[in-house]
Amino acid sequence: MASIPLLRLSLHSSSSKSPAKPHHYHSSLPHPLRTAIRIPSRPRCPPLQQNPSSISMSYTTTPAADRLISAASYFLPFLNGFQYGRYLFMQYPNLAPLLEPVIRLLGVYRSVPYASFVAFFALFLGVVRNPNLSRYVRFNAMQALFLDVILVLPLLIQRILSPGRGGLGFQMMVMGHNAIFLFIVLCFVYSLGCCVLGRTPYLPFIADAAGKQL
Repeated sequence: MASIPLLRLSLHSSSSKSPAKPHHYHSSLPHPLRTAIRIPSRPRCPPLQQNPSSISMSYTTTPAADRLISAASYFLPFLNGFQYGRYLFMQYPNLAPLLEPVIRLLGVYRSVPYASFVAFFALFLGVVRNPNLSRYVRFNAMQALFLDVILVLPLLIQRILSPGRGGLGFQMMVMGHNAIFLFIVLCFVYSLGCCVLGRTPYLPFIADAAGKQL
């Protein structure tokens, strides 16, 4: 009977012991997630290299001779269409002193017999059909010739309709002449400015027709 209390005491003392601490793995062992997932390193982009040929082409300019010939081509339609401004000068006489150099040049131009026909064919045969010239010069010359041809159409319509010297027809003719003259001046100033800067002027509808003829 004495062995029973000793057995109880031994059981009670073993149960009163602190629980065993969990075993910690050594930190040097590899983690399973670390070995399974590998993040690839981001590749470095190569340094940007500029093309020297593209840089040199962006700074190329139109030769001065090409710009001069192109700008001179637009004087042909401007001088031939200057007659559409006579009613505008009658209504506003103060505009004449502003264009006095152009009026003097127009007097010299008209003093030469058949100056308009000679200038037209000289520009067409000597510039447009000249393969030795650049396309920039030939395009501007052809565009100026198309503009000069278009300016003849209102005169033909005027001769066919013959609006007379008074009435509604005459007033419409005066308004049409003023609008055509302003159109010619705007085209001349725009084209001349583009040629001086070495750029290509594009007149509406005329540029497409001129480009197809080259």
